[in-house]
Amino acid sequence: MSWFDRPTRRMALAGGAAGLLTACGFTPVYGPGGIAQGLTGQIAIDPPRDEAGYLLVRELERSLGRSMSGAPYRLAAELDLEEEGLGITPGQETTRIRLIGELTYALSDADTGAVLESGTLSNFTSYSAPVFNADRLTIAGNPVTIRAAERDAVQRLMVILADQLSARLIASAGDWRA
Repeated sequence: MSWFDRPTRRMALAGGAAGLLTACGFTPVYGPGGIAQGLTGQIAIDPPRDEAGYLLVRELERSLGRSMSGAPYRLAAELDLEEEGLGITPGQETTRIRLIGELTYALSDADTGAVLESGTLSNFTSYSAPVFNADRLTIAGNPVTIRAAERDAVQRLMVILADQLSARLIASAGDWRA
């Protein structure tokens, strides 16, 4: 049994680490006195318009909480997705697609409509693309696997953008919360 495996020693180390964090001014955002304390479920997110929007809203609700009736804040988010070729073979065939997402958001007071926080976030992900082989008249990858790769890339990008937006809202909550 190692020294760290003993419960008493683990608790002593954890307590010491918590003491160090408190001494340096660290306060958990959702903890007592934290800037995001009580924020969970307080932001109503506008309904999605498409599949990517649905995935974004789902991830935002996972991190910010599903809004309650009469939530004091409203979040509007506009997505713009763009694809560009990334990997190119010597025969000038694209083998990877980069999916670029730009998210423009505005957080407003639900009662007054005043914009409290707004901005634009962007990120990207990629996926494999079909390759047409003119010599053999074949396509590498079938339509089902290509569509699955594309959908997976969109889902990964929505997780990334939702995490970025959640982190920004939580970090700035002290500036816009009443």
